[in-house]
Amino acid sequence: MKKSKWTEAQIVSILREQEQGRKVADICREHGLSQPTFYQWKAKYGGMGVSELKELRSLREENTRLKLKVADLTMDRDILKEVLGKKP
Repeated sequence: MKKSKWTEAQIVSILREQEQGRKVADICREHGLSQPTFYQWKAKYGGMGVSELKELRSLREENTRLKLKVADLTMDRDILKEVLGKKP
């Protein structure tokens, strides 16, 4: 997946400009992004602050780590079943 050139903090600051009353077209032109991108960001990050984004990022990282652990343990379980001669 392509990494965005915008950090989450920058995205939040751009969205706040619109909340302060600026027109979306002007914001997009100034920052060099498309209106559909702006509205995708608004759907994803609308109403969030920087601290909430940090918490969201840490939760996503923890979720990824836990998913990897579950996958590893599932694979270990399947290998043990196979070694013991049981069908999975």
